[in-house]
Amino acid sequence: MVEVPAQQRSTRQRRAVSAILDDLDGFASAQQIHDKLSHRGEKVGLSTVYRNLQALVDAAQVDMIRADDGEVLYRRCNAGHHHHHLVCRSCGRTVEVSGSAIERWAEAVAAEHAFVEVEHTIEVFGTCSSCAAR
Repeated sequence: MVEVPAQQRSTRQRRAVSAILDDLDGFASAQQIHDKLSHRGEKVGLSTVYRNLQALVDAAQVDMIRADDGEVLYRRCNAGHHHHHLVCRSCGRTVEVSGSAIERWAEAVAAEHAFVEVEHTIEVFGTCSSCAAR
């Protein structure tokens, strides 16, 4: 389990949400995480799940992406540095990838238009080889 920074209170609910995130192989919605907590017998409200997920995102311990349908999905961040994701549309399997070409492109476009302090998020959705073989 990843350590929670000292400025964040380590509550029973936050530990329960973190434990679910540790077990995930891909991204999951707050509702899916809440359902998994319920199946484990944890009494954690959905709004508490959302609050804890946001705190973990703010602490850079959890990645957050927006799926094609607009739903926000969460996953434990393993890379520890800026990265992107390949996400399977079928099973949710996620691979963290670096993108030096993307980084250079983003910097060049920002400089071309005189933008500074630029940030970006890029997620690539497709079908993993296991799902494609089915």
